[in-house]
Amino acid sequence: MFLSHDGFKVRSGPSETAPDVFFMNDMAEHDMSASSRAPGLDFDTPALRRKRRLRAFKDRLARWYVSIGGLAVLGAITLIFFYLGHVVLPIFQGAELGATQEQRPGWLAERQPPLLLAIEEQNQVAMRLDASGQVQFVDVHAGTLLSETRLALPEGRRIVALGEDTPGSRRFVVGLDDGSALVAQHEYRLSYPGGVKTISPELIYPFGTEPIALDTQGRALEKLAISVNGASLQLAAVAGGELSTLRLEREENLFTGEVSLSEQRYNLPALGEPIVALQLEPRQQWLYAFGERAEVQVFDLRRQVLNGRYKLAGGNARITAVSPLLGGISLMVGDSSGGIGQWFMVRDADGRHELKNVRNFRLGDAPIRQILPEERRKGFLALDDAGRLGIFHSTAHRTLLVEAVSDGAAVGALSPRADRLLVERDGLLRSVAVDNPHPEISWSALWGKVWYESYDEPKHVWQSTSANTDFEPKLSLAPLAFGTLKAAFYAMLLAAPLAICAAIYTAYFMAPTLRRKVKPVIELMEALPTVILGFFAGLFLAPYVEGHLPGIFSLLLLMPVGIIGAAWLWNRLPESIRLRVPDGWEAALLVPVVIGVGAFSLGISGHLENWFFGGDMRLWLSNELGIPFDQRNALVVGLAMGFAVIPNIYSIAEDAVFSVPKSLTYGSLALGATPWQTLTRVVILTASPGIFSALMIGMGRAVGETMIVLMATGNTPIMEMNIFEGLRTLAANVAVEMPESEVGSTHYRVLFLAAMVLLLFTFVMNTLAELIRQRLRGKYASL
Repeated sequence: MFLSHDGFKVRSGPSETAPDVFFMNDMAEHDMSASSRAPGLDFDTPALRRKRRLRAFKDRLARWYVSIGGLAVLGAITLIFFYLGHVVLPIFQGAELGATQEQRPGWLAERQPPLLLAIEEQNQVAMRLDASGQVQFVDVHAGTLLSETRLALPEGRRIVALGEDTPGSRRFVVGLDDGSALVAQHEYRLSYPGGVKTISPELIYPFGTEPIALDTQGRALEKLAISVNGASLQLAAVAGGELSTLRLEREENLFTGEVSLSEQRYNLPALGEPIVALQLEPRQQWLYAFGERAEVQVFDLRRQVLNGRYKLAGGNARITAVSPLLGGISLMVGDSSGGIGQWFMVRDADGRHELKNVRNFRLGDAPIRQILPEERRKGFLALDDAGRLGIFHSTAHRTLLVEAVSDGAAVGALSPRADRLLVERDGLLRSVAVDNPHPEISWSALWGKVWYESYDEPKHVWQSTSANTDFEPKLSLAPLAFGTLKAAFYAMLLAAPLAICAAIYTAYFMAPTLRRKVKPVIELMEALPTVILGFFAGLFLAPYVEGHLPGIFSLLLLMPVGIIGAAWLWNRLPESIRLRVPDGWEAALLVPVVIGVGAFSLGISGHLENWFFGGDMRLWLSNELGIPFDQRNALVVGLAMGFAVIPNIYSIAEDAVFSVPKSLTYGSLALGATPWQTLTRVVILTASPGIFSALMIGMGRAVGETMIVLMATGNTPIMEMNIFEGLRTLAANVAVEMPESEVGSTHYRVLFLAAMVLLLFTFVMNTLAELIRQRLRGKYASL
């Protein structure tokens, strides 16, 4: 007998037991054949076939159910993208001209060319003023003459100059050949006699029908400007090459009700060249005198001095058209080369005012004939001598349309809603519908720095609404995107190290009994509503942090020192004492240390503030370091939102570390590695895809958080990384302003764009996270 290669004993020759062996083998074969023929083990019975078919049907049903569910999710996300795109896309489209109506009324052939055209708000009645002083009110669509009147001009006097007040005021002033001026205003009364809408136009004279003497020598007025601010009327005129101003103040006696006018006259410094246009600023501080050599002289009317001379165009270009934008702060200046520049006053580094060229537009090569500002937006239309029309928006720096509307130079009028254009040329009236719903938006206005009116330099600003009607909407998404990333950064700065380190310790070092208690408690934090956290952060945490700033910073410094010191002391204790604490329960000993260090740090906050910061650290930061401090700031957001993000990161990272195969850990320890080496070189590398996914999911949660940042930041849309200042996020901005926005408005669509940016951000971030996770998984799968 000898041992075979597989370890069994085999006899080398005949034996008495051989028949027994063969008998046993025959019995086994007999039993196997018998068992295979047993009816209870037949796997091809009709009942089993029916069960198999049923199970296969259930498997197919489950597969289809999961597939359809997954496709439905993808379809829902795709539909969300399409819907957001459908709402957002119109704000990037240009302007269009609609239906055109042309009339050549017979009465128009007998009238002089127009000095002024205007349309009322309903787009039904137009006002036309000619050089003879005749005012015609015309049906915009039919071209028929509704009524005609004449300005209250003295007998024998001629109109030699014209000036208009700010857009939307309907006031104008005509200068006469005897040095006087008459202020008039066209108004429209809406009534419904017999249920029919009727518009009744009329002329009123807010400062009386008696012309106001401007030039004391009785010379004909060459150029004229007007500005009405409350009860104050400011007029400026050029006569005989001299520039003079007149200010009238309306005063009412409180006891008698008698109204009186007080006047102030000033003669400004002599002009060096002929003046082609005058403009007054609505606040009646600046007077702009435009010369024929493309220069402007700016006068400070409050100090009665010349502010400066500024060159407006290069080369041989001449100024051909000047008009203020809505609000009167910006001046649009057109020249003979077809260019249009936007100018307004700003302060330089020394605090002095100067006129700045902010933007430039181009209509064509022909001279600019007329500039028509919109009455409700910072847009304008321009007509040139070739009959081309250009539609522009100043803030967005957009050219929305360039198209021919006449055969040559024409006079135009734009309706108050900017949806109807009336053009007159050689007895032909042409009424054109204008479709320009969203001119305020461009990529540069959304993401780049924009130089807004009255600002000293270009800035990123979000300010969608204001109390006054001439407000310039500031719809930059840059401060909102910056605030979103800032809030997420400070939240992750707190949450990421705490959650990841806690997850590693819980999964690798902590005793199983303690782990089963700690992990559910941390995960239970996720069930706390974020509105409660925001409420707590805004009403309690923010004022508490403001009053205990030294304690908060000392806590950040002393807590690591206290924990490391406690660990050092624990290692110095006798082994007999240390062995009394079971392995994995050492973390419980840090609870009193953490409580003690926290209480000590916050307890000495007042003393530290008195010793080092003059009793008020907030004022010390502002005055000594120049760091602004807001009560609701990024520090409060980081603490509150970090508390909300920690459970997400901790749960996923802990599962990833705990799921590392024990064979890898035991193999590393068996090869002589220490537990720390095993953790850093085996366990963390293997769990890195899960840890990275935890961080990305936590980042996505922080980016999309709404209620905490809504209640704890102050919602200030600023671009400052200062941890002591507030912020505004995309999500919070949508939540705050969407209920107030008009459906279909530019503001409404920009809010949808903000939501789309947030969705794209999370989509791209999660996609990149998944790609990186797969790469890490493939890289460390061989461990």
